[in-house]
Amino acid sequence: MTIQRTFSIIKPDAVKRNLEGKILSFLQEAKFNIVALKKMQFSKELAEKFYEVHKERPFYNDLCAFMSSGPVVSSVLEKENAILDYRTIMGATNPKDANCGTIRNLYAISIDENSVHGSDSEENARIEMNLIFAQSEILP
Repeated sequence: MTIQRTFSIIKPDAVKRNLEGKILSFLQEAKFNIVALKKMQFSKELAEKFYEVHKERPFYNDLCAFMSSGPVVSSVLEKENAILDYRTIMGATNPKDANCGTIRNLYAISIDENSVHGSDSEENARIEMNLIFAQSEILP
């Protein structure tokens, strides 16, 4: 199996509750190598571009408003099978459905404030990484 990269965001609800250290430690304990890391705040325009894939969905405007409501911690994670492994440890979007011990089971407040985002494919991981990080900010 080859090394794969994925993209992660610790969302405003988790940053507001000072959970970024716990979540990053959780990722490192799960053997993810963090090859880029940035604390920032999404502008409304960046949130709209980032979640453009959901533009026609009823939650799009609320999602963009939420994601630009406070700081986030974005990262590029690396390991074998990174995308599927990260999506597994994130847990279901709705924390009520998330498996015990997953990030969302442990830290999410609701389906809307669910603490983390993770790419769902290699293509989306590349797109999302490139929206947030310059190539020079990602370790080779």
